Amino acid sequence: MSKQLKFSKMHGLGNDFAVIDASQLAFVLDTQVIAALGQRKTGIGFDQLLVVEAASQPDVDFDYRIFNTDGSEVEHCGNGARCFAKFVHDKGLSDKTQLRVKIKKGIIGITYHNDDHIEVDMGKPILTPAEVPFAVNGQQLCSDDRYQLQYQLLLGGQTIPAAVLSLGNPHIVFLVSNVWELEIAELGNAIQQSAYFPQSVNVNFAEIIDEHMLSLRTYERGVGETHACGTGACAAVYAAHDLGVLTSPVTVQTRGGKLRIRIDDGCIFMSGPARQVRRAKCMTAWRLCPPIYWLNLKFINYP
Repeated sequence: MSKQLKFSKMHGLGNDFAVIDASQLAFVLDTQVIAALGQRKTGIGFDQLLVVEAASQPDVDFDYRIFNTDGSEVEHCGNGARCFAKFVHDKGLSDKTQLRVKIKKGIIGITYHNDDHIEVDMGKPILTPAEVPFAVNGQQLCSDDRYQLQYQLLLGGQTIPAAVLSLGNPHIVFLVSNVWELEIAELGNAIQQSAYFPQSVNVNFAEIIDEHMLSLRTYERGVGETHACGTGACAAVYAAHDLGVLTSPVTVQTRGGKLRIRIDDGCIFMSGPARQVRRAKCMTAWRLCPPIYWLNLKFINYP
C-alpha cells in the first residue's frame, strides 16, 4: 500500500531544508533513506532535513532534529531553527510566538516576530575542548585561563591562528582578508579530516569589513559550502568579538544574504528571515520513486 511523506521546502538565506511534521507521528529514517531524499536530481533535494517532534520533556514545546544530506544527525542548525519556527507558526502547531525547543545538545529559545525577523537565542558557546570536541595540540593564544578559544594550529605545514568553539555543533573560525577569492572546498575538506576534530567540524572563513560587519563563507560538515550558516555566523562573530575586532551588534554578509548577530552577557542571539518555497508530498509507490528511498521509512501512529 502506498504511503505519503508530506514536507515543506523552506530556506533561510538560501540554506535550504525539507521540513517534516512528526509532532503527531513517529517515524524511523536510516542514513541511506535521508541521503537519497537529499539528492537534488533524484530526491527532494536539501542541505538538511528538519524534523518537528512532540516535546520529550515538560519544559519544552517541541523537539527539533536535524539531518545532513549524508544522513548523519547533527546537533544544531541556526538557519534551520528560524525555518522551524516559521513552519510551526504557519501550520498552527502552536499559538506561541516564543518557543522553547529541545535540540540534540540542549534547549534553545526562538522568537517569531514575522517572516523577516525571527530571533534565535543560541545561548553561550562551548569552549571546553573535550566538549567541542577538539583534540588540543596547538599553542593557546589567549592568556585568560577562564576559557580556551584562540589557538595556533599546524595545518599544511603552517602555523595558523584559529578559534575553536561549539554552538551545539563544532566550529573553527579563520579570519582572512580575501574571503570571496578562497577555494574553500579543498581547505574545508583538509581541516575536517585532520586529527584535530574527531567528529569533523564546520569550517568558517570570515573577513572583517568594519567593526559592525563581516563577510562569511562556511564549509559545513556533511554538506559542503552552503549559502549561509547560522551557527557559523554566530561562531565567527563571537571569535572576532573576543579578539576585539568587532563590536556587537554585527551584520554578517553571506552568499545568501544578511544575518544580524548580537552578544549580550556572553549569550549569542541571531536574527534573520525564513521563507517557505512550497509544500509537497512524495508517494512511496514504485511508479514514482525508486524503492530504496522508502525501504526503511516507517510511519507509526501514536495511540
